[in-house]
Amino acid sequence: MNFNEELQTKTEEMRSTLQAFLPTEEGLQKTVIEAMNYSTLAGGKRLRPMLMAETFAMFGGKSEIIKPFMAAIEMIHNYSLVHDDLPAMDNDEYRRGMKTTHVVYGEGMAVLAGDGLLNFAFETACKAFETAETLEDYQKVAKALTILGKKAGIYGMIGGQCVDIEAEEKQELVTEEVLLFIHEHKTAALIQCAMMIGAILAGAKEEQIEQIEKCAYNIGVAFQIQDDILDVTSSLEVLGKPVGSDEKNNKITYVTLHGLEESKEQVEALSNEAIQILSSFTERNLFLEKLVEQLIYREK
Repeated sequence: MNFNEELQTKTEEMRSTLQAFLPTEEGLQKTVIEAMNYSTLAGGKRLRPMLMAETFAMFGGKSEIIKPFMAAIEMIHNYSLVHDDLPAMDNDEYRRGMKTTHVVYGEGMAVLAGDGLLNFAFETACKAFETAETLEDYQKVAKALTILGKKAGIYGMIGGQCVDIEAEEKQELVTEEVLLFIHEHKTAALIQCAMMIGAILAGAKEEQIEQIEKCAYNIGVAFQIQDDILDVTSSLEVLGKPVGSDEKNNKITYVTLHGLEESKEQVEALSNEAIQILSSFTERNLFLEKLVEQLIYREK
């Protein structure tokens, strides 16, 4: 099987795993559940659960304990997109080639759908305790939950979003340090979360988990710089969402600070270092290494 075929197979596996944990669309609160499921199942690369699963496999993980966390992190990622697309934030009408949640269900219901996904993510992740068999398993799940909360919260993704919003209002204060803080927290934090949880649940050593955190930082920052590049160079048809939104929203990006060529060079440097870290482990995961390259150098 070649990489693209394997990627397609694994993407379908990620979708099936996610779908198995999504709430049933019933009850008087059915509409918010429909909105949650609409946003979560509307395509996507399933990057974070796949990175989690592949890191778990690289460190020898074989049990079902990882699956609730795979679903949970995709729910958290999608809640953040639902809120990002709202008029109060990026005000986007398309996501993955489909109408955004607030366009279909209204702004109020989109807010609730995002809230619902965030809460349901932790409810889902806690199901991992049901598959734990030893005290060590319980400790791993508890540690993974801590990482999930921190990397998604005010010291992770939400912290990055906060600085991102303020940066739009005070462009003159946006330095490279501020921009990298945004990229590290808004984008890289969930990728770190995914890969670290995979390593933790597989029983990786502390120094290995730290290496994975650094690797995932590089992946996340490179991923976001590439996103900034695509916002300038791609199209709605290819990207599946409006291009030029950064300029429209007066955002300072790595491209506006450094230009396209230097931005591409930084993506390459970060990518190379990430691959070097992954290839340094005793049991290499060649699919994971290729996946990282594909994600960073993606065209959409």
